[in-house]
Amino acid sequence: MRYHQAGSIPQKRHTIFKSPEDKFYYEQLFGTEGFHGISSLLYHVHRPTQIKSIGEPKDVTPKIAIDKNVTPRMFKGMNVTPENDFLDSRKILLMNNDLKMGLAKPKKSMDYFYKNAECDELLFVHQGNGILKTFVGNLEFATGDYLIIPRGTIYQIELQSDDTVFFVLESHSPIYTPKRYRNEFGQLLEHSPFCERDMIAPTFVEPKDEKGEFLIKVKKENQITDFIYATHPFDVIGWDGYFYPYKFNIKNFEPITGRIHQPPPVHQNFEGHNFVVCSFCARMYDYHPMAIPAPYNHSNIDSDEVLFYTEGDFMSRNHIDLMDFTLHPGGIVHGPHPGAMERSIGKKFTEEYAVMVDPFRPLKITEEALKIEDPTYKTSWLE
Repeated sequence: MRYHQAGSIPQKRHTIFKSPEDKFYYEQLFGTEGFHGISSLLYHVHRPTQIKSIGEPKDVTPKIAIDKNVTPRMFKGMNVTPENDFLDSRKILLMNNDLKMGLAKPKKSMDYFYKNAECDELLFVHQGNGILKTFVGNLEFATGDYLIIPRGTIYQIELQSDDTVFFVLESHSPIYTPKRYRNEFGQLLEHSPFCERDMIAPTFVEPKDEKGEFLIKVKKENQITDFIYATHPFDVIGWDGYFYPYKFNIKNFEPITGRIHQPPPVHQNFEGHNFVVCSFCARMYDYHPMAIPAPYNHSNIDSDEVLFYTEGDFMSRNHIDLMDFTLHPGGIVHGPHPGAMERSIGKKFTEEYAVMVDPFRPLKITEEALKIEDPTYKTSWLE
């Protein structure tokens, strides 16, 4: 991320900073990985530590149905049940010790605040629009946006459509852009398929100078606990640094193409510890006169592969619907469905969009996933 500044901040950090009414503002360091990772400094109208009460924790541990999986599977995301509440709507389908993945179909805006105190969050907007409101400003979102929300961010989501669908990923490590696309100063390089202009920081909003009772639901270690604070959490008068939520639209990803089929790493968009996230986008197909645009069969020995289909017609698969997930476990050969390779020959362009996640440790399958599984997928390569 690049440096960003918004609102009012003092000339020097860790120094006295007062309002025109001679009242102190209160500084907060917001960052991860101790004092080593990227961070921002926030300046609050009120002390951000004023807890009035703490409720009993609610356990939200996903229920594992299959602990060890070697079966190719498909899950029909269209069949995930919408819920009124944003947090209740999150249905975790696949997980390991590094991440959790699933779908959320909330029907109502949040009337509380939320903080994930353990995981960075990636919300991909499959459909719908609204506003992500945070303590450092607002991000308007629409279909195709990735919302990258660092752990510890206090936020609300205001929905402006009643059919919003999010692909949800929670990461126990920070989510960054790929290191190979950045120089030693952190700047994205010329061969990167995106640049800093594509990453949109929050729009600053004037602070909320309010006292009362403000509910912040805090998630940590698969428990959600209700905290009541005495002041509004969005009371930030100004901030600066490198650590903040941002959005990136999948259609701003510029695909890397070649004369022959390019491997999946050219589609990489983000990474965390033990996983990568790729964006498959509309692109020109391979242009060698003998090229086969469909992917070759491959074993994916060291990682599972998850694809979430969000727009267009994915040329390597038969009978795929939007919102479907496919899971190809590491060590098991997979490739195009029967006829897909032949159909691809001579094609010049694709309009497909999909999000791919490759975890480098095996995924466990939850009870929620089995509710929406298509059991015929594992034998769908038979001719």
